Amino acid sequence: MNLILLFETDFVSSHQVRLTDRRFQHIQSIFKAELGQTLVVGKINGLIGVGQITAFNKNFLEMDVTLQRQPPAALDLILIMALPRPPMLKRTLQCAASLGIKKIIILNFSRVEKNFWQASSLRPDAIQQQLVLGLQQAKDTVMPEVILKERLKPFVEDELPFLIKGRKAFVAHPSQKEGLPKKVSGGVVLIIGPEGGLVDFEVELLKSKGVQAVNLGSRILRFENVLPFAVGKMF
Repeated sequence: MNLILLFETDFVSSHQVRLTDRRFQHIQSIFKAELGQTLVVGKINGLIGVGQITAFNKNFLEMDVTLQRQPPAALDLILIMALPRPPMLKRTLQCAASLGIKKIIILNFSRVEKNFWQASSLRPDAIQQQLVLGLQQAKDTVMPEVILKERLKPFVEDELPFLIKGRKAFVAHPSQKEGLPKKVSGGVVLIIGPEGGLVDFEVELLKSKGVQAVNLGSRILRFENVLPFAVGKMF
């Protein structure tokens, strides 16, 4: 945890916060909390600064906070990803948040198992927990937007054209000859399909809307490894 992310409910006054949850426990056990100690903090969707510990006991910790600088710039990328298995979803959400991606669309594909959509990892609080972990890792405060879409065809036909307008759009598909371009200028939409890959109909539907199908090289990557690999290459 490289930054303690603060929420409006943490503030007991305009410049003082009280923590009682796992952040408090983390500060106690990992940072070895001491009076006067300063930590990097940031307010959700707001500024970053420092918090000085002014009081703590076994039940809570209080800090005086000073917020003065902007969070890091967002990555100009919209991520559209197939819904993966719950453990992989958690890791991918953390990764996306730490990379600075601010719009994530989780989409259904033919090879996504239907029971994945009933997983507890899709609850709003579970999604937020993973995003918070990613933000704290990267010293960021701006919460990504996560949108769930269970119907592929209506999304691709009705919504995708507006999302990719003025952007370069790519879908990872290993059978393509053309590779993912390096150092792309401007905004990007990146589509990552399920572990079993996209069916031909899905590839053709995406291509018909202006999405370019590209391969990521000769190695077969795990789902959660595709995102950092692609971002590192394009940005």
